[in-house]
Amino acid sequence: MSEDKSLCMVEAINLALHRAMQDDPDVVVLGEDVAGNGGVFRATVGLHERFGFRRVMDTPLAETLIAGISVGMAAQGLKPVAEIQFMGFIYAGMEQLISHASRLRSRTRSRLSCPMVVRTPHGAGIHAPEHHGESTEALFAHIPGLRVVIPSSPRRAYGLLLAAIADPDPVIFLEPTRLYRSVQQRVRDDGKALPLDSCFTLREGQDLTLISWGAALKETLEAAALLAEQGVDAEVIDVACLKPLDSQTLIASVSKTGHCVIVHEAARSYGPGAEIAALLQEHAWQALRAPILRVTGLDCVIPYARQELAYLPDVQSICQAARAVMNGEQL
Repeated sequence: MSEDKSLCMVEAINLALHRAMQDDPDVVVLGEDVAGNGGVFRATVGLHERFGFRRVMDTPLAETLIAGISVGMAAQGLKPVAEIQFMGFIYAGMEQLISHASRLRSRTRSRLSCPMVVRTPHGAGIHAPEHHGESTEALFAHIPGLRVVIPSSPRRAYGLLLAAIADPDPVIFLEPTRLYRSVQQRVRDDGKALPLDSCFTLREGQDLTLISWGAALKETLEAAALLAEQGVDAEVIDVACLKPLDSQTLIASVSKTGHCVIVHEAARSYGPGAEIAALLQEHAWQALRAPILRVTGLDCVIPYARQELAYLPDVQSICQAARAVMNGEQL
């Protein structure tokens, strides 16, 4: 029987990759430095030694090639898990992801599917250079045929990655860089996948719904605890899968509380929060007792280290928005 181990997120991802490759010989891993060096964040450490060069492959520094090869592998029966070193480098591969991976099932009338996963570090907060802290999940959530998954803890990273690898269609798996080694959690290597397309309720509440995902959940949960001290009972929802969206869980929560704040570090304009707010306005409007507010990143390129924290939503801004919603005010 497997035992629980205290793991950080990057270790939980590594564990899930080991489990998936052990259980399914069709799973292969590819990307820049994933074999010899174990990946830039060491998420693939030990895979090459255990499974060999035919299943763990270093590629050239060419994201278009990585995405294109993965589509070809997936179309011919393999289950590639491709690593893009940082989300800011994924744009070169978008032609393959949008024009081919997402369309392969519809193009062939389901004769072919595309069971591939693209893993990439996601989000700001580690004082990295330009292109190393992107939060552009809305680009992929807009594309029909792509799933977009963002874990927020080691345990969910393990279960959601197993589910993504087993999924018959392409999944963009965004791993919050800020959480890679900052949080430890007990994880059991039992091979059990968590459900895709589902939100997770991290905290029950009656007065207010706080909706977030990825690294921003850290500040969201801290804000909920602070609000509780001030007499506001906040429910916290981890979206986890941005596309397809678990609308039922979100609608049920807001229908209960009547108040909602959405938190994300992606830029505000046309961000995922706007889509969620529109969904709730359409389906839970009778329960809403105040306008839905968003606490988001700014409409600018994520700044360098000195100003990076000023870009990210913080506990104070979340609490400020929550108090405004509870008082029926605008920010």
